[in-house]
Amino acid sequence: MTLAHNFDAERATRLAVQTFEIEARALQGLGPRLGTAFAQAVKAVLDCQGRVVVMGMGKSGHVGRKIAATLASTGTPAMFVHPAEASHGDLGMVMAGDVVLAISNSGESDELAAIVPAMRRMGVTLVVMTGRAESALARHADLVLSSAVDEEACPLNLAPTASTTAQMALGDALAVALLDARGFKEEDFARSHPGGSLGRKLLMHVHDLMRSGDAVPCVAPGATFGELLREMTGKGLGFTAVADVARRPVGIFTDGDLRRLIEDGERSADLRGLTAAQVMHRSPRLVQADALAVDAATVMEQHRITSVLVVDAQGILVGALNSNDLMRAKVI
Repeated sequence: MTLAHNFDAERATRLAVQTFEIEARALQGLGPRLGTAFAQAVKAVLDCQGRVVVMGMGKSGHVGRKIAATLASTGTPAMFVHPAEASHGDLGMVMAGDVVLAISNSGESDELAAIVPAMRRMGVTLVVMTGRAESALARHADLVLSSAVDEEACPLNLAPTASTTAQMALGDALAVALLDARGFKEEDFARSHPGGSLGRKLLMHVHDLMRSGDAVPCVAPGATFGELLREMTGKGLGFTAVADVARRPVGIFTDGDLRRLIEDGERSADLRGLTAAQVMHRSPRLVQADALAVDAATVMEQHRITSVLVVDAQGILVGALNSNDLMRAKVI
């Protein structure tokens, strides 16, 4: 069926603002409805020896998938199981000891109602999120979370809009309360998001990125200026470390140092007669191999340098790292 268009820009904008206002009122109304059930639901999940299994049909199902994903990424093992598929074998994913979060605005979803008896026999804790506390699902629940709203944002008061926003907010509230109770930290979040920028910053260490072995430019303090230049040029990092016989860094010589030497008229005339110890920059910036890569980036930024030498716990030179290495790994 083709609907006739009757576009009115002013009306469209007015409806958008109205939608925001209705949904904002719906969210503000959730707090007074929490009662003791919300805290009890948080405690039930914390005590759960299994997982949180989220279920829902239609739009509630879409919200349920997001809630399950948010819980899983913030320290609460969770998954989504489609109620219709559960009746045809997927109920085997649910185990005794699980907490089932069933979402239904009406509380009368046939697909959920059909599997409630089986889940009750399993011994799961059933938490129902619904807009109707007197519904069939609510009557069979251990705990009921009210997602009731006074009206939908839809002008016809039919399409799930404010109600799904309320469900989403309740799910977020659960996740936030749970991660706080678990003492969930940035490092924990990074472990479940290794591909994200936070994961790279909090999980990647210097030893994961550094150049090591023969790739590290290094000369002895007594090396000639020519040997120093060949080492620096051959390794292509724009610097070379200067280390003693025990391979402990005592200095560094960079492209910048070379430019400054050339600009120094008094010394540039006799560069070939100089040794690495005479031209090196003493007390080079060092980072530990097991330090976070983001910490190495901080050292470079604070001291306005592009390279650092990497040492082990005994202070032995084991690697080198420059800003290009950090950029390739998307740490900076």
